[in-house]
Amino acid sequence: MQLPDLRDRPSDASPLGRNLTYSMLDSLGRAIVTGRYVESGFPTEAELARLHGVSRSVTREAVKMLTAKGLLSARPRQGTAVQPAGAWNLFDADVLRWLLERRFSMELLRHFTQLRIAIEPEAAALAARFAEAADLESIAAGLSRMEAAERREDDPLEADIEFHVAILRASKNPFYAQFRDVVVTALRTSIRFTNRIKGRTASLVDHGAVNRAIAAGDADAARDAMRGLIGDVLVLIDDAENGRGPPEADPSPDAGATAAG
Repeated sequence: MQLPDLRDRPSDASPLGRNLTYSMLDSLGRAIVTGRYVESGFPTEAELARLHGVSRSVTREAVKMLTAKGLLSARPRQGTAVQPAGAWNLFDADVLRWLLERRFSMELLRHFTQLRIAIEPEAAALAARFAEAADLESIAAGLSRMEAAERREDDPLEADIEFHVAILRASKNPFYAQFRDVVVTALRTSIRFTNRIKGRTASLVDHGAVNRAIAAGDADAARDAMRGLIGDVLVLIDDAENGRGPPEADPSPDAGATAAG
């Protein structure tokens, strides 16, 4: 279904114009990340405007945004080209979301998990030192939601995310807090993997240990508990790759009610 043509509209800065820009951004970004332009090359601005039925200014703005995200490069007399994956801004929320729409990748899951294990244990240790009463309440609330999810009274993924994000914020380090989107995306990726393991759920015991250590102000225990919790996913990956777990597949990105990490 084509987007409506805005060329007769008074302004692409209108709310409708902005919506079309973001719609086109999403469509093109997903296409780039899933490899649609690997063989054909990226279309010209005029081709994009014609194909999507939008104005040149809408197209130009979407391309600028994709360039800022590292997905495209524009050079004089060379046109616009798709950048190699190594140039993409992997901390951008949109790029992370588009990555999840590719075929499931064990390598991507490993990379996400390795990054988490480098960040979240230290965030937990900092939370144990600097968390305020409201932060402790937020962490405990996330754990309570996970307990409710075990009783099928809440969403297990959203509860797990709330727990981990609350810890990042409780670290009181603004740089750690900025990793929220990475952690959320990594958790969603983990779900696609662990959903294929019958009976695999987020460990309330392990999450409870993290919560208790932070509440007690024990930085070392909080660090160790979080490292063990996330490291468990790496063990699952190793088992799967060595034939001791389920084979790699292409599970639905929004499948199931099982959480890990």
